[in-house]
Amino acid sequence: VQLQASGGGLVQAGGSLRLSCAASGRTFSNYVLGWFRQAPGKEREFVAAFTSYGGSASYVDSYADSVKGRFTISGENVQNMVYLQMNSLRPEDTAVYYCAFRWRTTGWVRSSATYDYWGQGTQVTVSS
Repeated sequence: VQLQASGGGLVQAGGSLRLSCAASGRTFSNYVLGWFRQAPGKEREFVAAFTSYGGSASYVDSYADSVKGRFTISGENVQNMVYLQMNSLRPEDTAVYYCAFRWRTTGWVRSSATYDYWGQGTQVTVSS
């Protein structure tokens, strides 16, 4: 599985960005794709996750408390794409954002250690 993250950039506080993560390698049905971020001098932290149950055409999303209500994660199984719509951005959202993938749909999605594949990261900078 290869992941390609894109969509980062520089935006003013209160603005919006949409990150994309393209997954390639095979057809995906049941999986978890998560977004994590890492600011300078800080540990990588969970942002959001999208769990797809392709067999039942359903999904579950989850969010860190710090982004709940501002960020929305969504996916397109046909195109193997997952998006992170980020609204009402704050300077503290500044970080490198990474998408990550795993096949196992059970278990804790907020732990970076449970993911098998990682994208290269995309920089998000929010100015005050």
